[in-house]
Amino acid sequence: MEVVIVPDAAAGGELIAEAMARLLRRKPDALLGVATGSTPLPVYQALTAKVRSGAVDAARARIAQLDEYVGLPAEHPESYRSVLRREVLEPLGIGMDAFLGPDGTAEDVQAACEAYDRALAQAGGVDLQLLGIGTDGHIGFNEPCSSLASRTRIKTLTEQTRIDNARFFDGDISQVPHHVITQGIGTILEARHLVLLATGEGKADAVAATVEGPVAAVCPASALQLHPHATVVVDEAAAAKLKLADYFRHTYANKPDWQGI
Repeated sequence: MEVVIVPDAAAGGELIAEAMARLLRRKPDALLGVATGSTPLPVYQALTAKVRSGAVDAARARIAQLDEYVGLPAEHPESYRSVLRREVLEPLGIGMDAFLGPDGTAEDVQAACEAYDRALAQAGGVDLQLLGIGTDGHIGFNEPCSSLASRTRIKTLTEQTRIDNARFFDGDISQVPHHVITQGIGTILEARHLVLLATGEGKADAVAATVEGPVAAVCPASALQLHPHATVVVDEAAAAKLKLADYFRHTYANKPDWQGI
């Protein structure tokens, strides 16, 4: 995989937004896989700025959801459908008719998971999937020891993940659902380009395990090592435990500009 070390979160957001813009210029109806949380916000802000300046047209872009809470109504302000509408679709001028996501309120959750995998395939597959990473190495809601061949499915959140996400529910962990639908690792690996963004010293151990550790279910993000086009973008703090950091800086500094990420 390619590792790009940037000065800060804003620089990482700009780099990834430009990669998305390049994709949209050559494929205007590209399917962009998006993640929620605070980490990807600089990406969405930078891409929105490009759209508003006329540097890229996102009108025909399509958006695919990575995961969703189970049992949380779609109109709940913290359902990921609502969050992505506020943070991605509306700023980019993309309508909900161009949005793909699993039904977290379905009576038959397993059927909803299978239907979402089929919908992604029928849409031609995800062109670029943006990922964050948990402090334990999870991607999407694929917690440690998730199958590396897993498909979209229901998962039980760890207590730490519920604690981490309580900040979005007024700090009240009792409001955080216990279950989610998530694209499986096998599903995620089918995207044509995977881009993982990690910022802050709290992600340093997970980044090192992802990039330099063995491919192991205990660190789900390490599965990116199996992908033919995976890019890990990290700020200096998140790169702090990388043994090959100097090598990664050298290779990126000497990369042709036309190649992008």
